[in-house]
Amino acid sequence: MARAKFQILLIPYLKKNEVIEYCIFKRKDLGIWQFIAGGGEDDEIPLEAAKREGYEEAKIDINSKYVQLKSITSISTEFFTEKHREIWGKETLVIPEYSFSVELRSKEIIIAEEHTEFIWVTYEEAKNLLKWDSNKTALWELDNIIKMSLL
Repeated sequence: MARAKFQILLIPYLKKNEVIEYCIFKRKDLGIWQFIAGGGEDDEIPLEAAKREGYEEAKIDINSKYVQLKSITSISTEFFTEKHREIWGKETLVIPEYSFSVELRSKEIIIAEEHTEFIWVTYEEAKNLLKWDSNKTALWELDNIIKMSLL
């Protein structure tokens, strides 16, 4: 499969009464906390990639409620393999990362091998544990959207 020139970020969350929790994942290769992240394949659109990555990395049902957020960032292609950079061409220096949320009905998650663990946390806990600014920005957007009942 060809790797598309975009990345997705997926934030699983659970809202029970007024309590909102977010699921973050510890990457095996980097040892950092982040949301689900991955790239598009072949002719996928970002939403399809988000659903596929959610299922591959956490067994999240593709029929769950996925919402695209407004948060978009650019990621330097230096963080990708030489193989991907060759496919994309040397002039491709950055690719977009599209952010999505997915509302879950339970805390049941089955993680893929690329993660060592996952935890459900509050907004503040997630903000303090997450490594990447893009994850923190998308989290801030989602947390406010939920609290303002805009979903």
